[in-house]
Amino acid sequence: MTQHLAAPSTGTSDDAPGHRTGWWQDAVIYQVYPRSFADGNGDGMGDLAGVTARLPYLRDLGVDAVWLSPFYASPQADAGYDVADYRAIDPMFGTLLDADALIREAHGLGLRIIVDLVPNHSSDQHEWFKRALAEGPGSALRERYHFRAGKGADGELPPNDWESIFGGPAWTRTTDPDGTPGEWYLHLFAPEQPDFNWEHPAVADEFRSILRFWLDMGVDGFRVDVAHGLVKAEGLPDLGSHDQLKLLGNDVMPFFDQDGVHEIYRSWRTVLDEYSGDRVLVAEAWTPTVERTANYVRPDEMHQAFNFQYLSTAWNAAELRAVIDSSLDAMRPVGAPTTWVLSNHDVTRHATRFANPPGLGTQIRTPGDRELGLRRARAATLLMLALPGSAYVYQGEELGLPDVTDLPDEARQDPSFFRAEGQDGFRDGCRVPIPWTREGSSYGFGGGGSWLPQPDTWGALSVEAQDGVQGSTLELYRAAIAARREHPGLGAGTDVEWLDAPEGVLALGRPGFVATVNTTGAPVRITAPGALLLASGPVAVDGTTVELPADTTVWWTV
Repeated sequence: MTQHLAAPSTGTSDDAPGHRTGWWQDAVIYQVYPRSFADGNGDGMGDLAGVTARLPYLRDLGVDAVWLSPFYASPQADAGYDVADYRAIDPMFGTLLDADALIREAHGLGLRIIVDLVPNHSSDQHEWFKRALAEGPGSALRERYHFRAGKGADGELPPNDWESIFGGPAWTRTTDPDGTPGEWYLHLFAPEQPDFNWEHPAVADEFRSILRFWLDMGVDGFRVDVAHGLVKAEGLPDLGSHDQLKLLGNDVMPFFDQDGVHEIYRSWRTVLDEYSGDRVLVAEAWTPTVERTANYVRPDEMHQAFNFQYLSTAWNAAELRAVIDSSLDAMRPVGAPTTWVLSNHDVTRHATRFANPPGLGTQIRTPGDRELGLRRARAATLLMLALPGSAYVYQGEELGLPDVTDLPDEARQDPSFFRAEGQDGFRDGCRVPIPWTREGSSYGFGGGGSWLPQPDTWGALSVEAQDGVQGSTLELYRAAIAARREHPGLGAGTDVEWLDAPEGVLALGRPGFVATVNTTGAPVRITAPGALLLASGPVAVDGTTVELPADTTVWWTV
């Protein structure tokens, strides 16, 4: 039986109360993980010079902005998310001159630059923390972190029962300058990442200064790491029994999503508003609900917040429709754009997630059905790029890269891999350097090898192998981003219209546009709602009807 689809309305809610304008409203933002993007000096580690050399590729891909994961001076205990100096570049990535050249070159190509900012914690090699340890109990610098006396007769027990996201206690005991056991310090992540005490005014002053340093350098905004974690509940109360998986922020926690964080971001917003050119703040905020996430993007706070609820959704029509609706509904009252993301540097790539049965979480250890995963990943990408708001693309997903699930243990560097509990510790699989050429010791990543080993199959997935090849995943991304930029019904606005469709199929209407998404494992015949614009896989229109292949998204103009 042929299913008939109603035409979408041509209305738009751009004039809704509280609607805000800005380049980020419907931007496509590309995440660069610098150590795995391009190696400019041939040492096996990606760097800023390598990124700069590849910026024309990103311009041609069609993205609006580039988000750079941390490149600051760091001991690299957690891949740069342990910052020793927020105003310096780690030598492995280059120099401040290299950063300046990258920003200037990007702007010359019409690309904006967003940099990662890590305000929840520093490195244990940060000057403040080193001095706090050296000066011992009573040091004024200890007040800038969370130092506490331990429990028990001799202070031998941690101050409370909090656990690290990476597993194990969230407290490490210090040794006093005289060699005796001392106070404990809080680290929600690795022991090398002590948490700042944001109740101390010096911490707030320092980060406002850091913001201005990089804004003066010309960056267009900041992605704020662990944006939900800066403020801890008064008195640091015990957590009690809990589900370890909920520590990421998917439940109410005394160390995450405390209301006090919003005062910090209102302060930061006043700093950004001092600068011209629409600078942007993006929150990495894991919260229990999308409604709590919306609090971070109220008109006087941040501009965007990552939509982790969407990222975590299975390839299922009903579940996708529900999370799309709830996401749009949550953001509409605060006038902020909804964001959409399928992959990043902390989760299994969606080409591998969708290759496996649902319910395995966002860190998966098996390759699954590669062909199925890629087909669903391509379809999911076209759905994401059809939605109103801003879309984030993680480097290499435009090549259809899967996770590398068979890295040898000796090659792994994810700190959570080396701890007994907490995260699965398999984030290295999505961080393997991307391939640029069919051949070579690192498939064009650099002149030598790569810091994580690349699979033998990488050459066939490289930019060179896909460039200009009709039907390749790279060309699908290029075509989709170009169509999104050119078509007024894509990206803009805050609403979608759900049209009647068979079970397992989504029919999403936007002004002058329809996307049909078949999430089932079998073809479904429907009425063609308009002229075919783009499809994630082969599709044939037979007069007024079309057979949607399994796990396929089709874009139509109406």
